[in-house]
Amino acid sequence: MNESVGGQEAVHVSFRNVQKTYDGETLIVRDLNLDIQRGEFLTLLGPSGSGKTTCLMMLAGFETPTGGEIRLDGNVINRLPPHKRNIGMVFQNYALFPHMTVLENLRFPLKARKLPAADCDAKARRALDMVQLGAFGNRYPQQLSGGQQQRIALARALVFEPQLVLMDEPLGALDKNLREQMQIEIKHIQQSLGVTVVFVTHDQSEALTMSDRIAVFDKGIIQQIDSAERLYEEPTNSFVANFIGENNALAGTVTEIQGSECEVRLDCGTPIRARTGNVAMGERTLVSVRPERVMLDADGDNSVNRLDARVEELIYLGDQVRIRVDLCGNSNFTIKTPISRLDHSMRRGDSIRVGIDAAHVRALDPIQTA
Repeated sequence: MNESVGGQEAVHVSFRNVQKTYDGETLIVRDLNLDIQRGEFLTLLGPSGSGKTTCLMMLAGFETPTGGEIRLDGNVINRLPPHKRNIGMVFQNYALFPHMTVLENLRFPLKARKLPAADCDAKARRALDMVQLGAFGNRYPQQLSGGQQQRIALARALVFEPQLVLMDEPLGALDKNLREQMQIEIKHIQQSLGVTVVFVTHDQSEALTMSDRIAVFDKGIIQQIDSAERLYEEPTNSFVANFIGENNALAGTVTEIQGSECEVRLDCGTPIRARTGNVAMGERTLVSVRPERVMLDADGDNSVNRLDARVEELIYLGDQVRIRVDLCGNSNFTIKTPISRLDHSMRRGDSIRVGIDAAHVRALDPIQTA
């Protein structure tokens, strides 16, 4: 599903029927229609080869669309060279000049734009202060940690005050703690400056943390574009449900449809009520359930769906417990529950009853058969 959003006066970047192929046969990007709002933090998310990075490279000017138009502030930029697009770029490998000091790295894009020397210095120091590295101007990149280098790369992308910044997997080389810290810092800087950011990642937690909207790509097509909450709670198809967060899937056949709900008879014979997606009577489907939406024992007594399961494994995660059960033939069905709600007498091999509200079960789309 490709989607545009309303309010043309707020549209900063627009893709219209954009396609990209490298061999003339296989489309890496297929008929992309997308509006990016001014001041928005939009993440392009998807597995390797899904087309997200190609979209970013076309917007940056490093790739040319095979078909369609890309507009920036209403102007077609398909064949405008990168240096004339006034777009900041941040890469995973930082791309800092090793023979230049930090300040010289920051002055470089300003000098390239022929700004006076005094302005170059003032803007470079201001950008350095913005990323809280004002005391590091005379150091060389190799004298900085990975996190510091990434801050400098961000400052260099922002130093000439572009309205649009593109980020290609910028945090991929950082360790987990530093990556999480940088996610928050980048988001805060983006919000304070009001700059439009298009961010590419394959890391779903990164996308959920940082984005105003997320465009989920697969096979060159946007499967869904929405807020993090809606993508997680209301995925439009099985690919999105499985790619965003953890998901349990149970196979069955649609036996009844009533408005926005349906009944699916699971392959084990148990009926389950679910919210209806793009399914019809008699179709085979996979119903999706998030692990944290499954209630244990008495907690689920009032749920319309009550199912039997057998405990296969318990994994303690501090504040919560991850329980793997065999449910209706799926031996990898996962339940997440707060430690405070756990019956500590539960053991592997125990038979339990679980409850799932129909609102949290989704029959999203029919099973594709060969």
